[in-house]
Amino acid sequence: MVTPDPFDDIVAIDDAAWAQAWGDVRPGYLDAAAMGLPTIATQEAMRSALNEWSAGEASAAAYGASVERARAAYARIVGVARSEVAIGATTSELVAIVASGVPDGAEVLCVEGDFSSIVFPFLAQAHRGVVVRHVPLEALAESIGEATALVSFSLIQSADGRVADVPAILEAAGRHGTRTLCDTTQAAGVHPVDASAFDFTVCHAYKWLCAPRGAAFLTAGSEAADGLVPLAAGWYAGEDVWGSTYGPGMALAATARRFDTSPAWLSWIGAAVALEHFATVDASAAWARATGTADSLLAALGLPERGQAIVALDDPAGERGAALQAAAVRFSRRAGRVRLGFHVWAGANDVARVVEAFEAAGCLKAVAA
Repeated sequence: MVTPDPFDDIVAIDDAAWAQAWGDVRPGYLDAAAMGLPTIATQEAMRSALNEWSAGEASAAAYGASVERARAAYARIVGVARSEVAIGATTSELVAIVASGVPDGAEVLCVEGDFSSIVFPFLAQAHRGVVVRHVPLEALAESIGEATALVSFSLIQSADGRVADVPAILEAAGRHGTRTLCDTTQAAGVHPVDASAFDFTVCHAYKWLCAPRGAAFLTAGSEAADGLVPLAAGWYAGEDVWGSTYGPGMALAATARRFDTSPAWLSWIGAAVALEHFATVDASAAWARATGTADSLLAALGLPERGQAIVALDDPAGERGAALQAAAVRFSRRAGRVRLGFHVWAGANDVARVVEAFEAAGCLKAVAA
């Protein structure tokens, strides 16, 4: 059955558009890098689903329809066919599928300090002789060599928001015949993503895509996918899902759906609505808005612009974090820094709140220094 494409219109990225989608966002919420905020439509869909469940009117088939809506929307967001998208609950479980396909004794190249979910699954293959080498992000492309079977990296670094030099990485990987795995968790929803450029991508949608936690994706081109084993194959990975609920015969889907794991239903109710919203968003415009706001904060702090949606500021003594907490700014502490994530709802008032917080705590000049 062919599902019609519901994404005809691209929404504007302006104050009116995000206010209509999110309503009254908590002032000072600058923590999208840790957890996105649900749109009004997502909230309504999940409340409705909870009411249906409570009334005994929910059905697994209807939940499954939400999974397929989310799959279609995600495919559009990252620019691949739905047949190349698998679903799961976490990125690490999806990366583990890729890690299991790395040849015995091969080298995997990772970024120093990258998020553990795209590092640990490869380290867990040490018993097969798989060697993981870590290099600085800026040296990633030049470090790919003939012995590198796969390079695994985040498009945007979780700890500090640095953006990978994708063209250089892809050029080097292509020259050496190296497979590529890109984690787009800190990018999709705020930064343009072309998953078709990589052999594999993974993404958890609860951050910049503002879905509930428990909706994650793997993309795999048909050639790359042929080398993978569906480690967690179950009924949901079957060609005929409802015909695969009992053994002993196994007929897995011919598409990337064979890597699906059984979905946590309510997560996908919210994910479908959230992703359908972002499928209508101009990612380049979202990135320009988010980075523009972040850079305006850096300018106010006397720091150079970075062109990133994440602003990470060193905070070894914890005074900046304490100042932000006192001003009710929502942020994260990561790798000895305070981390602020600017999504499309962030604006001048949020920037002013941060600056005023540092001024009140007497640490504004220290930031600039």
